[in-house]
Amino acid sequence: MSPPDEETLSARVGASAFAVAAEVGGVAILSARLVRRLFPPRVDGPELLRNLYKMGVRSLPIVGVTALFVGAIMVVQAGVLIRRFGAEGLLGWGAGFATVREVGPILIALMFSGRVGANNTAELATMTVTEQIDALSTLAIDPLSYLILPRVISMVVMLFILTIFGDVLALLGAAYTGQGLLGVHVATFWNGLLEAIRVWDVATGLIKSAIFGLIIALSSSHYGLTVTGGAPGVGRAVNASVVASATGVFIADYFSTYVLQ
Repeated sequence: MSPPDEETLSARVGASAFAVAAEVGGVAILSARLVRRLFPPRVDGPELLRNLYKMGVRSLPIVGVTALFVGAIMVVQAGVLIRRFGAEGLLGWGAGFATVREVGPILIALMFSGRVGANNTAELATMTVTEQIDALSTLAIDPLSYLILPRVISMVVMLFILTIFGDVLALLGAAYTGQGLLGVHVATFWNGLLEAIRVWDVATGLIKSAIFGLIIALSSSHYGLTVTGGAPGVGRAVNASVVASATGVFIADYFSTYVLQ
C-alpha cells in the first residue's frame, strides 16, 4: 500500500492534469463557437473598430519603448563576440536575426498580454459576475458575436501590426546602439543585416505574432467568461489568464520554430 504522502501527491498531480485538460477543452469549445460565427461573418462593426483602437493604437507607446530596448539589448549581447573577433559586419545579422525571428515577437506578445489580455479578462469577468453577459442574451444579443469575436479579431490583427512596428523600432535601436557603443557605422549594420537575413526570417516572426495573438485572445476571453466567485474571482481570472497566455506563447513558439525553420 502506498504511503499517505505518495497518495496525496498522486491526487494533486491528477487533479492538476484534469484542471489543465478542462481549461484547454474550454478554450477549444470557445474557438469552435467563434469559428461558427465567422461563416457567414457575424461581427459587430463599431465594436470591432473600438477594440482595434483601444488594443492597438493605445499600445503603441509601450510596444515602442519595449522594441527599442530589445534592439539595444541584442547589440549589447552580440557586442562581446563582435569585439573579440572584429566582425563588425556581422552585427546586423547577429542582432537582427534573433530580433525579428524570436525575441521581438515574444517580448511584444508578453507586453501585449500584460496590457491588453489582462484588461480583456478583467472587463469580461466583471461583466460576467455582474450578469451583464446574461442580460445581453436576454435582449436577444449574441455575446460572442457582439463582445468576444471583435476582441479576438482585434488582438490577432493588432499584435501582427504591432510586431511589424516593433521590429522596425528594434532594428533602429540596434543600429544606433551599435554605432554608439561599438563604433559600428549604421550603414555597416544595415548592409550586414540585409545581406544575411531572408524574407522568410521576417515572415516567421510575423506568423508567430498572429499565433500568439490568437492564444492571448482565446485565453483572456475564456477566463473572463468562465469566472466564478464574485469580485475575488475576477482577480483570480486575470492572474490565470496572464499565466496561461504566457505559457501558451512559449509552447507555441517552440513548436512553430520547429515547423517554420
